[in-house]
Amino acid sequence: MGFKTDAIHAGQEPDPSTGAVTVPIYQTSTYVQEGLGKHKGFEYARTQNPTRMALEKNMAVLERGVAGYAFASGMAAETAITQLLLKQGDHAVCSDNTYGGTFRLFDKIVRHFGIDFTYVNTGDLAAIEQSIRPNTRMIFIETPTNPVMAITDIGAVSAIAHRTDCRVVVDNTFMSSYFQRPLELGADIVVHSTTKYLNGHSDSVGGIVVLKRQDDAERLQFIQNAAGAILSPFDSFLVLRGIKTLPVRMEAHNVNGMAMAQYLSAKKQVQKIYYPGLPSHPGHALAKKQMSGFGAMLAFDLGSLDNARNFLSRVRLCSLAESLGGVETLISHPATMTHASVPAEHRSKLGISDGLVRISVGIEDIEDLIADLENAFAAL
Repeated sequence: MGFKTDAIHAGQEPDPSTGAVTVPIYQTSTYVQEGLGKHKGFEYARTQNPTRMALEKNMAVLERGVAGYAFASGMAAETAITQLLLKQGDHAVCSDNTYGGTFRLFDKIVRHFGIDFTYVNTGDLAAIEQSIRPNTRMIFIETPTNPVMAITDIGAVSAIAHRTDCRVVVDNTFMSSYFQRPLELGADIVVHSTTKYLNGHSDSVGGIVVLKRQDDAERLQFIQNAAGAILSPFDSFLVLRGIKTLPVRMEAHNVNGMAMAQYLSAKKQVQKIYYPGLPSHPGHALAKKQMSGFGAMLAFDLGSLDNARNFLSRVRLCSLAESLGGVETLISHPATMTHASVPAEHRSKLGISDGLVRISVGIEDIEDLIADLENAFAAL
């Protein structure tokens, strides 16, 4: 089936009891069993829930994996991946410009279990090869990166990793399954914060992991049940509802994202712009090769903290807020918000300056969004 058809139907058969077209919210903690050892495949809601399982099947199809597992947040999903792949004495390589929450998890929690991390520019294949050790078990890629939109060649990194017993994990949140499918490019595992584009309406928090290998899938299913950081039935329902419109939303986001990038690139107050859809972006050619759209995430540098503060104080239609991927436009200041946990000197090396502003372009009328930014630029 095509992607749009799968987004609406995969894993979502009509309810056998009523014929309901939409998967019901199975808000139950347990299930009646007919006798000792006799049940219909459902015992306890942490282990099995029909609403969550429908979402997991849907995402496995969309990402072309063998199985998917939904978690209470994107960070819970990433935690489960570390429990799947890493043990004491292991080493992992990670994109240096990764989400601040990912850095915080790896550096402040997972590292204390005797696991070492090396942060490199994963767009530099030589740097990756030089970083791999005999005990390297995971290469964690974010592409495009948050917030400076650096691009990594998923296929090339996968080829390097698979020379040894090393899995490639890709955070695909920015592009969604609609614009990029890492498993088809060679990756082993893909992770999303479902909070973002998959849900698309800023009313749910969650995460999902989709796997290529059956042995990894079986182990992660055990971890999901044993650790218990599951996605609730209601949140699963909300994400399923959001995915039904994912293709049309992503197309609209893509159009607005490109228009916004072109507008910002012409503003004299913008010192630098980060958007892979612009030919000036160093990863533009690679982005065209492995993505079917450029999305609606971009960042631009206004030169100083004062300029960023003045600019952000004047936006009205764009909401100053954490997160991204909703139908509404969200604007943020990475240095003090999403990447505040990253040391200042590290942020500076990555280009996350005090003047950097990140925008998640929504699907409003682009003329209204530009008018809002015009008003903000008047303060500079």
